[in-house]
Amino acid sequence: MDIPLWPTPHEPSRLGRPSRRAATAAVETHIAVLKGEPLKAALATALREAEGLGGQERRFVALAARELSRHTRLLDLAARQLGHSPGKHALTEDQALVRYTLWRRLFCGEGWARIGPEVKLPGPVRPRTLHDAVLEGLATKPLAEPASAEGAEAVVERLATRYSFPGWLTQRLAQVYPEGTLAGLMASLDEEPSLHFRARPPGTRDAVLAALAEEGVAVEAVPGAPDALRVADSSHRIFESRTMKARRLQVQDVGSQLIVLACLPPGATLEGLTVADVCAGAGGKTLGLADLVGAKGKVLAGDRSKRRLSDARDRVREFGLKQVSFPHPVPLDAVDVVLVDAPCSGTGSLAREPDQKWKLSAKAITEFQATQSQLLAEVAAQVKPGSRIVYATCSVLPEENDAVVEGFLAKHPGFALEPVGEGWPAELQVGVDGPYLRALPPRVPGGGFFAARLVRKAG
Repeated sequence: MDIPLWPTPHEPSRLGRPSRRAATAAVETHIAVLKGEPLKAALATALREAEGLGGQERRFVALAARELSRHTRLLDLAARQLGHSPGKHALTEDQALVRYTLWRRLFCGEGWARIGPEVKLPGPVRPRTLHDAVLEGLATKPLAEPASAEGAEAVVERLATRYSFPGWLTQRLAQVYPEGTLAGLMASLDEEPSLHFRARPPGTRDAVLAALAEEGVAVEAVPGAPDALRVADSSHRIFESRTMKARRLQVQDVGSQLIVLACLPPGATLEGLTVADVCAGAGGKTLGLADLVGAKGKVLAGDRSKRRLSDARDRVREFGLKQVSFPHPVPLDAVDVVLVDAPCSGTGSLAREPDQKWKLSAKAITEFQATQSQLLAEVAAQVKPGSRIVYATCSVLPEENDAVVEGFLAKHPGFALEPVGEGWPAELQVGVDGPYLRALPPRVPGGGFFAARLVRKAG
């Protein structure tokens, strides 16, 4: 497989508006990440403290900050090719400036004439030991394409470098997925993700598309989920649209929408039923379940994180969903379907949270698997005969998916695996893999998700 390492630059319309102040905020965010702060928190702090940034500048800051974490391995290779190994930098500030300069060169296609004003002294950050001439060299010196080596191991190493993945994770993914699937998956998880939305109530996507078109918002239907759509240009006008303000749209990944659909019994609806969302988090799937059960049904939401559950309460209140409640504990013996959206590695969501891939380890995956197995067993002990459990993750690793389900069934003969795609139309089968939902990008746009549906046998 011939995999060019140096990327094709982004379209300028995607970037927002670069400026010296925006560069400062982006580099400061990356410095905080290098010092151990989560990317989301570091970005929020930098944007809060950066005074006077316009909307397009803020957009640039957010993209640049994510990209510096996303492409770390490739940017460091470019630095080494140009004689600046990351280990040579005495200060974290220097390392962040080198990566920013190379990102602007490689991923934005800019030369020193544009990069220089953003990084030259006296800014954007201090202290620093790098002279302007060093950064200019990084932006201007010839950068040759490294030669491709032969053999399977060389292909895995090149994929890990091009898409900036830890070696151990790339090797594990290579054991699971064929080469073509692996390259597409890693490329998708190494790019800025599109914003996907769910049209609501269910079945009204065409009407929502028409309403947005009347407002001049460029959107298009997304195949693979019946209510999914995405913005067709680089604008964020959709968030100011009357359609959005009327709660006809919810931001939700395509695979996440499919997990909600996996909660539907084969050939039936959830209308009027009681559903529990025991790992509700911020409530994204809770909202989708509420739309499916309708005004006569119930959604009982819970989560071990009080902070995240507080976010879910706010969203439910915002959408006016009276059929959702938050009992503690959730009475699982009274429900028809339980969604267990288990804590996981988030390997399917690395496009949205690129800093997480550098925090994962093989040991962490094993620990997640143990937690997932325990959680599934705890839920299973409480549900009534005939009820369904939908086990889901945003992981693309079988240790957290198939292995958890197969291990559970081996220990719990009172449950059966019910094929997720049973009765689904052909256009939804793209995310189905045997009895499971396995939504993998780019085949299913967005992040990577998994779901399995288990039924407690009667008697």
